[in-house]
Amino acid sequence: MDVLYRVGPATVADVRAALPDAPGYSAVRALLRILEEKGHLKHREKAGKYIYLPRRSRADAAKQAVRRLLGTFFEGSAARAVAAVLDDADADLSDEELDRLAQRIEAARRKGKAS
Repeated sequence: MDVLYRVGPATVADVRAALPDAPGYSAVRALLRILEEKGHLKHREKAGKYIYLPRRSRADAAKQAVRRLLGTFFEGSAARAVAAVLDDADADLSDEELDRLAQRIEAARRKGKAS
């Protein structure tokens, strides 16, 4: 999926070329077919080749993935997820990143008071 979001619509060969230590052509083709069956991709045909592209924008896919992550590991709580990131010593957030998080938290607070 990352390759398709980065390079745009692509053939199996294009996807394979963009992968470091890429598996064989058949393996990439099988994975793209599975992703299509699961509804993540679609394809169009051009000159006898399948051109694959994501069904959703990267932003929509990210939102859906975050919702699944929250539900699976954090009982649906964004606060627990943020706390886990902040507690992770390997996260090593910069002052700029921490400032951005503080701004987002403050904006969410204001939004909550306005509702």
